Amino acid sequence: MPHVAIVILNYNGRKYLEQFLPAVLTHSAGHSVWVADNASTDDSLPWLHAHFPEVPTLRLTQNKGYAGGYNEALRAIPADYYVLLNSDVEITPGWVEPVVALLEADRRIAACQPKVLAYHQRTHFEYAGAAGGYLDYLGYPFCRGRIFDTCEQDLGQYNDVRSVFWATGACLFVRASAFQEVGGFDERFFAHMEEIDLCWRWQRAGLRIMYCGQSTVYHVGGGTLHKSNPRKTFLNYRNNLLMLYKNLPARRRWATLLARLVLDGLSSVRFMMAGAWPDVLAILKAHSAFYGLVGALHKEEKARPKAGPSSVALYPRSVVWEYFGKGRKTFPKLPQSGAL
Repeated sequence: MPHVAIVILNYNGRKYLEQFLPAVLTHSAGHSVWVADNASTDDSLPWLHAHFPEVPTLRLTQNKGYAGGYNEALRAIPADYYVLLNSDVEITPGWVEPVVALLEADRRIAACQPKVLAYHQRTHFEYAGAAGGYLDYLGYPFCRGRIFDTCEQDLGQYNDVRSVFWATGACLFVRASAFQEVGGFDERFFAHMEEIDLCWRWQRAGLRIMYCGQSTVYHVGGGTLHKSNPRKTFLNYRNNLLMLYKNLPARRRWATLLARLVLDGLSSVRFMMAGAWPDVLAILKAHSAFYGLVGALHKEEKARPKAGPSSVALYPRSVVWEYFGKGRKTFPKLPQSGAL
């Protein structure tokens, strides 16, 4: 049997450990379960040591976010496969085996996600990952089961197994060797979209990303950083630009970034109309922070060996236009072409 290590990255999440860890232990028999603490300031670790002393822990000395926290933790944990599990996820019986069987069957698969449903609306898909993610040609992520804020009801329509563009970091099954070969997460992301960047890099290396509908979990969402927090707005906008610069072919890069500059401006207008001025400021700061990274990104690109043309397929239409312009709010209503 392969060695599977389930790693929960915790930051001030005692209430979620108390709520969800018992089920993880019950339904993960035969696999190791770790808690990596990202320099929490609450009583997470004392509570954990008192109630579950059998669970091994790693105490990180500073909060490095999702990207840096997992990079440091996984370097210290030997395994064939990792399961990167958010602390605010409820798992179900038999959630590990079908995904690991899929990974075992094809060594080209670098990562896989289960079906992700909403903890508070259990009949519907959850925002972060749903039934597997895609990316349109302007860099907007969307999912089977979720486009922008519209989440579909789960009627069994995505009980399949298929390739996707990205798999959610809320519950991410990872081949350990593939993670190490590409250097893990880019720690500049801190949190948000680092898993999309990683999945894109894996595909550029010839590996596959999968979705397995025979495994189901329920995600609370926003357990560490609520979607209304301007810090989340900053990270999402800056990291999206960073991801595009790193992964797009040079011939498409600046035209795409220019288009995003315009669209981000329109997004700022929407925030203004809603009176969400902290989010407007967050978008401005995100662009400024990205421009500050361009010099270093350019140097990194020049230092890398020249790669062949990328075969990674983005969705060739604008999901923004399909959703807001044409009113196509769900995945089945999108024109099924290109990467879908």
